[in-house]
Amino acid sequence: MSGHGDPIPMISERGGPLSGEAHVPGDKSISHRSLILGAMAVGETVIEGLLEGQDVLDTAKAMQAFGAEVTDHGGGRWSVHGVGVGGFSEPAGVIDCGNSGTGVRLIMGAMATTAITATFTGDASLCSRPMGRVTDPLALFGTQAEGREGGRLPMTVTGAREPMPVRYTVPVPSAQVKSAVLLAGLNAPGRTVVIEREATRDHTERMLQGFGAELTVEQTDEGRVITLTGQPELKPQHIVVPRDPSSAAFPVCAALISEGSDVLVPNIGLNPTRAGLFETLREMDADLTYENPREEGGEPVADLRARFSPNLKGIEVPPERAASMIDEYPVLSVVAAFAEGRTVMRGVKELRVKESDRIDAMAQGLRAAGVAVEEGEGWWIVEGRGFGRVPGGVTVESRLDHRIAMSFLVMGLATNAPMRVDDGGPIATSFPVFEPLMTGLGAKLGRA
Repeated sequence: MSGHGDPIPMISERGGPLSGEAHVPGDKSISHRSLILGAMAVGETVIEGLLEGQDVLDTAKAMQAFGAEVTDHGGGRWSVHGVGVGGFSEPAGVIDCGNSGTGVRLIMGAMATTAITATFTGDASLCSRPMGRVTDPLALFGTQAEGREGGRLPMTVTGAREPMPVRYTVPVPSAQVKSAVLLAGLNAPGRTVVIEREATRDHTERMLQGFGAELTVEQTDEGRVITLTGQPELKPQHIVVPRDPSSAAFPVCAALISEGSDVLVPNIGLNPTRAGLFETLREMDADLTYENPREEGGEPVADLRARFSPNLKGIEVPPERAASMIDEYPVLSVVAAFAEGRTVMRGVKELRVKESDRIDAMAQGLRAAGVAVEEGEGWWIVEGRGFGRVPGGVTVESRLDHRIAMSFLVMGLATNAPMRVDDGGPIATSFPVFEPLMTGLGAKLGRA
């Protein structure tokens, strides 16, 4: 599948049970950060299990453009010869980040305190997304950014010539904003402090410590206070990337709503700042269990077993859990359609500015498929119809959003009539093996 070019219409329909093992790709968040921090270290970082979706490949190309040597050894094994903190060279061409908001925002942070200039662009979806939430705090270091109206790509960023450390409170929960500021702080003298009132995924903090940065985290009355001492020499690492919990969400949710299913998803990262979906599903009475819990590379890992759950119930998802599962709300809303009662999701305003307006995209598609939805600026409610009572039988727009496309294809595995999406191409940005993985489990899913 390609995230660009001609649309790829896809269809899914109810079939037999799903069974077997679902080997999902490596974690996207950790893959991006492995490449960027590897490029900022001195020496060779080896990465095993890198997610080779288009988003991450675009970040790999960007690190090459900034002067790092990035090599694909095959089979998900990559190496990065870094140039050190502050060692980025000015790229010769425009940095194309494709569909990746994570990629472009983290890369902007990484180069923001080096005295070079770079121009960033992306696909139509990325160019519609606001960058001010990152460029505003980066300006505190002395970075300059000039883009289209509304702070949108294409955008030219000029790094601070004499960066100063900053103290910044993140206004809304965002791991991307926090990470961009921390990466910028690497090349600023003194201590950069980031305060978040609600914890977000902490891969950046864990990985910075692993690469040898001096970083502390403490809980105070202000919130979670992260203090980074600038201008370290980062040490190269050997990184084994855990499997992506956001990708695992799709075979897991498909198994829960497909009659007779029993699916094992091995080696899933269960970082507590990422595992909110699985906690929520269990509260909905999903038959979801953790097997063989362990730790790998500083991250908690387990094998997830998901079985058909015909008696799911609607719940109110705690708003404070939103940051740990923000990307999983679209597929959660699909599961909610097959539950009994209302599933209430609040504190999710960030979904309005993802690859698409995900609240609107899911609400429109669910309504078309026969499911009642209420929505507001930062909340939505799905009225569950129960197993076997969701009509389906419509074509929905993916809106160039991989998670919207995959969510409705999962939905079609349990609706009374098939579901179609107008374009499954964007799935390649995060989950390039989605189609063969799902059909290998027995899903009736493919190109229309």
